[in-house]
Amino acid sequence: MVTVARLAMLSLVALLAACSSRAPAPAPVVQPKITFNQPVTSSPAAEDVLFRAIGLVGTPYRWGGNTPDSGFDCSGLIGYVYRDAAGISLPRSTREMIGMRAPNVDANALQSGDLVFFATSGAGQVSHAGIYVGEGRFVHAPRTGGTVRLDYLSNSYWAKAYLQAKRILPAGHLAQNP
Repeated sequence: MVTVARLAMLSLVALLAACSSRAPAPAPVVQPKITFNQPVTSSPAAEDVLFRAIGLVGTPYRWGGNTPDSGFDCSGLIGYVYRDAAGISLPRSTREMIGMRAPNVDANALQSGDLVFFATSGAGQVSHAGIYVGEGRFVHAPRTGGTVRLDYLSNSYWAKAYLQAKRILPAGHLAQNP
């Protein structure tokens, strides 16, 4: 009986001691390492461009196409998105787009809505373009038989073909045709 009483007393003391002890310190918060720029939008228009472009993923490719109903080629997609989402008319061809008086953007400073340009024909001349949407990805209409899709700039094919980027929606300014 004495053993049972001692055991009960020790259990009571342990229980009371546990209740009066401090709570453990919270675990430190570790910030994840960000490897790609997050989708930074510099204006509501850039956000509209981002959502409109992503919303067109899956639309069929069509050379010369510039509407969701008829399909898109790369420059038709870009022109449609900017016209529809931001009220901005852009040139029709990638060659004219890359020649616009708009700020060039370093690949490490891309923001959602920036245009990205590629030389896919091997001649070093612009032949393809897309709209950067953040996290290292861009929306584009790549080829006949395909659809508008998201791809990574880090994909070896696109990284090798990458030429430059332009910011169409810089804070307080809009791109202008030459």
